[in-house]
Amino acid sequence: MPDTTAAPAKDLEHIFYPKSVAVLGTNRVVGTVPHDIFANILRDNFQGIVYPVSPKERSVASVRAYKYVLDIPDPVDLAILVFPSTVCNLALEQCGQKGVKAAIIISAGFREIGGVGIQREEEIKAIAKKHNISFIGPNCLGVINTDPLSHLNASFARKIPAEGNIAFLSQSGALCTAVLDYAQAKHIGFSKFVSFGNKANINEIDLMRYLKNDPKTKVILVYLEEITDGTELMSVAQEIISETGKPILVLKSGRTREGAAAAASHTGSLAGSDEVCDAALKQAGIIRCTTIEEMFNNAIALAYQPLPKGNRIAIITNAGGPGVLATDAAIAHHLSLAKFSSETLEVYKKSLPATANIKNPVDVIGDARADRYKVALGSALQDQNVDGALVILTPQSMTDIENIAHEVCNTVGRFEKPTYASFMGEKDVAVGINILQQRSIPHYILPESMCKAFASALFFKNHREIKPEESVAFSNLSKEKAASVIKNALAASRKYLPEEESVTILESYGLPTLPSGLATSKQDAEAAAERIGFPVVMKVSSDDIIHKFDVKGVVLDIRTRAQVGEAYDSIISNIAKVKPEARIKGIYVQKMVTKGEEVILGVKRDPSFGAVIMFGLGGLFVEVFRDVSFRVAPIGPRSASEMIREIKAYHMLAGARGKKPRDIKSVEECIQRLSRLALDFPEIEELDINPLIVNDEGGGCYVADARIML
Repeated sequence: MPDTTAAPAKDLEHIFYPKSVAVLGTNRVVGTVPHDIFANILRDNFQGIVYPVSPKERSVASVRAYKYVLDIPDPVDLAILVFPSTVCNLALEQCGQKGVKAAIIISAGFREIGGVGIQREEEIKAIAKKHNISFIGPNCLGVINTDPLSHLNASFARKIPAEGNIAFLSQSGALCTAVLDYAQAKHIGFSKFVSFGNKANINEIDLMRYLKNDPKTKVILVYLEEITDGTELMSVAQEIISETGKPILVLKSGRTREGAAAAASHTGSLAGSDEVCDAALKQAGIIRCTTIEEMFNNAIALAYQPLPKGNRIAIITNAGGPGVLATDAAIAHHLSLAKFSSETLEVYKKSLPATANIKNPVDVIGDARADRYKVALGSALQDQNVDGALVILTPQSMTDIENIAHEVCNTVGRFEKPTYASFMGEKDVAVGINILQQRSIPHYILPESMCKAFASALFFKNHREIKPEESVAFSNLSKEKAASVIKNALAASRKYLPEEESVTILESYGLPTLPSGLATSKQDAEAAAERIGFPVVMKVSSDDIIHKFDVKGVVLDIRTRAQVGEAYDSIISNIAKVKPEARIKGIYVQKMVTKGEEVILGVKRDPSFGAVIMFGLGGLFVEVFRDVSFRVAPIGPRSASEMIREIKAYHMLAGARGKKPRDIKSVEECIQRLSRLALDFPEIEELDINPLIVNDEGGGCYVADARIML
């Protein structure tokens, strides 16, 4: 049983390891949820006492039934509610009076139907709070614990899965039944299997905390339809990974970008929920999967085999084509083909046919039997230049599939290096696949899937070894100055801050700004330009105009006093034609930087993950190329550096084709300062610095344009 010395606030122990269970609302109609849940508990050898509660029946499945839970003479640890949603409140109230401390509410008809369902859910939450009842659901499949100490199948799944070291948590009950069927066919066992439904009380975070200390669980899988508290999810995941080394895999549905087009900033339109989710999960060390198959492909690699120490793989195959496909996939996933030692090559020369390819990938030829696989695989795993192996088999007339599978299993067992297999096909190779799966050798239908799983395992290993970083505490910040600007804007019910106010806020947090001034007349503009020094850029300042270029409200590269006057008149005239209703505060005059690389920095307030920072290629084409990276604040030096190096345009900053490298260090500092600003002021909904002009190395960078939405 799990170590409960640091037990979570919610009582999950009585859910997974109850000594007594009451099924409330069961009946005698085989094939219905109320009957089958009770029957499953009986049939699957639960190691406690089970009581049927049914107002209409004297017995269920030959077990005496009780009219109400209050009639049960003995204590009840766990109540499973399968009554209609309209009376679940009454049943749960009786559970509270009985002293039941945990429940699983299978019944549907709550928040998921809206209207009256929401009211029902709020009512059961209030009852649970009053009686200190922890519950899973409502609207769920139930809970399965394969640990022999409990062996509880409190679900309406067809059968309890085999015992294993993988825990599966799902917001969808219907998906659970498909997953159980899929896993059974693949000989995949589970430690815990939970459908948590509407998560009105116990949610995925509570369950993950419990599984952190569960000795039966090695890998945690989670299917989510929504992430309500992304920052807490990240925090718990990082805690689990750093303290226990248990991998966490998440399948999150809803990858579309609908709604993002309504955002007012570049960052807002680029930071769709899925892009942010991707970045946040990766930042926490969580492996995000796109399909059920990919999730279990990764899970079996992490659960059954050692983690790879590096990316150098050996490919052993009896067919050249699949070996090439595996090679291409390996390179695509940033793996490398191991360079065999001279000793390994010598063994191959002596033991394999002259027609065999002894370089990586190793082709043992189509007529290979178990002895060749033994030599090829064993020598590769023994080689210090190899971090792991991928074994491929295609069924040919002379292929001894069963013996080769046994030999692969025996060979792998002698080494602490990961080995995955792909016996390609279906019917002919079924016996070999069955042997591999029963011996915990991860098997994949296609060689490409092996490479992806190996890369995921390597990502997890590398992330686990990274030490947590702390954000830099900058001393030269003026929080009060920024707060004053934001306070005044909110007091005036202004959501959009014009550039001069945005620049003031950025300047107060130490971001490098350019000399500037707001002019309310042509004469003011001329004086400001001469004070600042030519060349200058002039831009309209208005609460009613967000994208100044779109209304011809910007004039660049102004080099004389006369051009200032012309630009002033031109901007005023353009606005009068294109957006006559706009209230113009003045014309913003700013020093113009004519050299440097353009990048974009931004902030987006995500409803699940909070302050998200964006970095990418700047200027006019940021939304065309979408070459951007994201991180959830706070951001330290290492994360800021990684953000910059993730984008494809990084080579432009690093000095591609003989160009001088740009001042990347100054950009890293800007990212960290922006992260601090975003955390200090949750009122900032969206923020763009576009562009940030980056000079050559040592020359710093400058904010050339900025906008903030509150």
